[in-house]
Amino acid sequence: MKRTIRQALVVEGCYDAARLANLVEGTILTTDGFAVFKDNRMQSLLKRTARAQGLILLTDSDAAGFQIRHFITGLVGARYVRQAYIPALAGKERRKRIPGKEGLLGVEGVPDAVILQALEQALQGAPEGKAEPTGQRPITYTDLYEWGISGTPDSANRRRAVLKQLDLPPRLSKKELLQVLNTLYTYESLQRLLQGEKEEGRP
Repeated sequence: MKRTIRQALVVEGCYDAARLANLVEGTILTTDGFAVFKDNRMQSLLKRTARAQGLILLTDSDAAGFQIRHFITGLVGARYVRQAYIPALAGKERRKRIPGKEGLLGVEGVPDAVILQALEQALQGAPEGKAEPTGQRPITYTDLYEWGISGTPDSANRRRAVLKQLDLPPRLSKKELLQVLNTLYTYESLQRLLQGEKEEGRP
């Protein structure tokens, strides 16, 4: 059974995110490694998400992982962040031909128990952040379809336009997008935004 995490989990790459998705239920965001240092939209998303629900940072235990961890903590503010640390375990991931620069396993390579223990330790005394609204209708995949963001002939262009309008990173997967939208908006508020954009675009 997956562990439900209310705070958004931040990891470095897509392989880390895939690994976490098998263990926890919740929002998982990736930094694309060092790309977060220059990606203004990703930085904005992290700030907004941190204030909405808090972040748990789960980066690799090498120097690069700590650089990313320290950057995001400074970016969003330490009070919105909980730190989850994996130990420095020697080895390499199965998909790699050779070990990384420091010869350490990343998040994707450590045992499940190690990841879950790191998350539990981070959650001890974790701030509650913004309370989740009650009785509100969630945004669903069906809504994305009806808004033309997913599954329609012109959905790719429509989705790019919506992401730009909402100042969100262009590389969000459909699952990440749905999680982020439910974190930052109610169905009603997003419907109003998108309806307004459609009306402005009419000839």
